Amino acid sequence: MGTAMLTVPPAAPGGVAHQRPAGLAFAPVAGDIDEADRIFDHTLSQYRSPFGTLIEHLRHYRGKRLRPALLLLTAKALGKVTPHHHTLAAAVEMIHTATLVHDDVLDEAELRRHIPTVNSGWGNKVSILLGDMLFTHAFHLTSTVDRRACEIIGEATNRVCAGELRQVTERGNLNLSEADYFAVIDGKTAALTECCGRLGALFAGASDETVERLAGFGRNLGLAFQIADDLLDLVGSEEAAGKTLGTDLEQQKLTLPVIHCLNRLPAAEAEVLRGAIRDAEPGLGRRVLAALEKTQSLAYARRRAEEIARTARHDLECLPRGECRAILEAMTDWSIKREK
Repeated sequence: MGTAMLTVPPAAPGGVAHQRPAGLAFAPVAGDIDEADRIFDHTLSQYRSPFGTLIEHLRHYRGKRLRPALLLLTAKALGKVTPHHHTLAAAVEMIHTATLVHDDVLDEAELRRHIPTVNSGWGNKVSILLGDMLFTHAFHLTSTVDRRACEIIGEATNRVCAGELRQVTERGNLNLSEADYFAVIDGKTAALTECCGRLGALFAGASDETVERLAGFGRNLGLAFQIADDLLDLVGSEEAAGKTLGTDLEQQKLTLPVIHCLNRLPAAEAEVLRGAIRDAEPGLGRRVLAALEKTQSLAYARRRAEEIARTARHDLECLPRGECRAILEAMTDWSIKREK
């Protein structure tokens, strides 16, 4: 494996490993995030000798730390961050990183946070095996906590994989419904953020009601985040996003704006547009954007994301007011207004 490794260029500005989401500061749990990072790095340290460059490259996949921050801020807001939280934060970040590595294979993406993806440098086989290794180590880490944690993370990961599988099997289904779309993103994205809210509250000793409210916050945050991500794939700047955009249309994966557009267009126009998507006709991007403007579908998707984000903020009312709750509230705004 060592002879096939790519020499990776330094990360571009804004692509550093410890980048925080613009406009957000995780100061109350900065030390806790660092401890989770230490556990993550220590877990993979045994592989630095046989394929160190590959392991080092994973640092570029760990930019926002959104999920560990969500777990740790939830715990901190409830007054108690424990060593179990650090371990679980490392595990969920490991699972998230695994999904990114696998997603880049599925999307045939070439860039992730301004640098080459694992698959573009090492190939699909290495990417799949690396993602699998991250999954198994995440489960091993979780087993050092207790059975509850294993069940929660296992169930969330099952939902993530099922959501991804459903999205892949629905490729080319140009009659996908909004309900089907939400079923996909509820698994592929919201399951893990829901898991973070649940674990943060549960291992801080919160009541069952509070645990469910904060799990709901995580789920709604994930849904809003994914709708915004799908909007960026259509209208975002690849330079700002730092990753390959436009892959959804290329792979005939319908997202909320396009689904809404096809449902709002006159039947004949919708069929013509479906044909253009199916055949990847020249100028497809411009045609789709014009149709989205005509049906006000971009605005519709933004409204749906905003509505879900407001629901997420309401879920936080179970927390005492303070710096951690304020940051979690700010996450809901950032998730739908970000550019990357």
